[in-house]
Amino acid sequence: MAEALANDRYSDRWEAFSAGSRPAISVHPLAIKVLSEIGIEHHARPKSINEFVGQSFDLVVTLCNDSDENCPVWLGKGKQLHHPFPDPAKVSGNEDKKLQAFRHVRDDIATLMQELLTS
Repeated sequence: MAEALANDRYSDRWEAFSAGSRPAISVHPLAIKVLSEIGIEHHARPKSINEFVGQSFDLVVTLCNDSDENCPVWLGKGKQLHHPFPDPAKVSGNEDKKLQAFRHVRDDIATLMQELLTS
């Protein structure tokens, strides 16, 4: 969601890439759904952090929860910040509860991006 939000709202100044240490096979359908609710069509694929080894970035933000032992470590160039968010895909319950979790994380990431990418 972070990649889609950044590339939709800040593409005039930033280009975002999302990657993980153990990426999923596909983007979670509820992530795509909650992005579409705010007018963002997301067509990217999950990527491994290994795809970006050797590249330099201005800013690297890790969003994984502190309790997630698979949070990637970036050893490349770029200012690094860590802002943990719970993984909404790990929420159990009915569809409405899961959607609420995805919406909450989407909105919190959007707020963080506004603070980070417009200052």
